[in-house]
Amino acid sequence: MAKITRITTQKKSKNRYNIYLDRGQGEAYGFSVDEDILIKYRLQKSMELEESTIEALIQKDTIHKVYTQTINYLSYRMRSEKEIRDYLVKKEVDEEHINEIIRRLYQEKLLDDLEFAKALVRTRITTSSKGPIMLKKELIEKGVDASLADEAVQEFPFDRQVEKAVKLAEKKLKSDRKKSQRQQIQNVQQHLMQKGFTSDVVKESLTRLPEEEEEQEWEAVVFQGEKLLRKYERKSEGYELKQKIKSGLYRKGFSFELIDRFIDENVIEK
Repeated sequence: MAKITRITTQKKSKNRYNIYLDRGQGEAYGFSVDEDILIKYRLQKSMELEESTIEALIQKDTIHKVYTQTINYLSYRMRSEKEIRDYLVKKEVDEEHINEIIRRLYQEKLLDDLEFAKALVRTRITTSSKGPIMLKKELIEKGVDASLADEAVQEFPFDRQVEKAVKLAEKKLKSDRKKSQRQQIQNVQQHLMQKGFTSDVVKESLTRLPEEEEEQEWEAVVFQGEKLLRKYERKSEGYELKQKIKSGLYRKGFSFELIDRFIDENVIEK
């Protein structure tokens, strides 16, 4: 049996207390506890403690300290259960203590994977270019169950998806102005699919894009055609040169009408 002889406040942490004990050999430092533990178990001077009780108090204090650190970790943003578990594992917390902390977080409604997932989706809608497929993948990577991830992406309605996809498509088109309209559309489709938008959203987005003017398509033909002309004119001429340029422009998605016009106006017979 040990008797509490003194309780002092720690200098660097005013909400933690050092407990001094006398086990029959004079006063010596015993252990420290958080203020919550001190109050909950009514620790006070002259109280006698069994060794088993001391061990239990130390363990409860350890869990309490980790729990407090976890609350601080949660204060920056919502977290998934997996993120919390990974955090605690990294801190080398015992599995038994991890499970107890997780249970307490759920009880106090500080942990909720569905609400976490919905909040992340709402944030990503305004801060990222990801579509629902990529958002679901991100949620699953963060440990959210697939069924909860499916429910969470419902926060991203179809019309909002199309709105975002159109903006991404318009930006992509601007960077591809020197390419054929067909190649531009193909690139837009690929870009939107890579961002995680469904085929229905991609299809609807394409219908909302402005039609390309003929003059712009002609400028693209000239730009690409001149590049091919510079590439091939040193080693080829006549029919062979025309065919190489015609083949190159066709692969880039231009119409035969515009290709023939470019060749007629720019490739000189020798």
